Amino acid sequence: MKKLLLIEDEANLRILYTEELKKEGYDVVCAENGMEAIKILEGTVVDLVITDIRMPQMNGLEALSNILGLRKGVPVIIYTSYPQYKTDFMSWAADAYLIKSSDLSELKAKIKELLGERKK
Repeated sequence: MKKLLLIEDEANLRILYTEELKKEGYDVVCAENGMEAIKILEGTVVDLVITDIRMPQMNGLEALSNILGLRKGVPVIIYTSYPQYKTDFMSWAADAYLIKSSDLSELKAKIKELLGERKK
């Protein structure tokens, strides 16, 4: 079972994404912000990271830099409501930049693609 780290500060979205990704067969570990995510990654190996950008304590772009320092090569998806950060050079280190939607099919497809999984 592939393990995903979901970094999302909004509790309702964290619950929704976790439940939807578990239905897809993933083990999901959650963090409320970048600082919490770094602590998790210090002791846990994950197959892919999904991060929001605007969060308290440490935003997603700061977290991205730290994540890649800790787990070089782990795929990272930026999943945010803010399209303007796509031009920020810090976001270019991510494997994908997706805009949040009520339809999670694009996110699920990108996860499968980055993990090299076949479509179900």
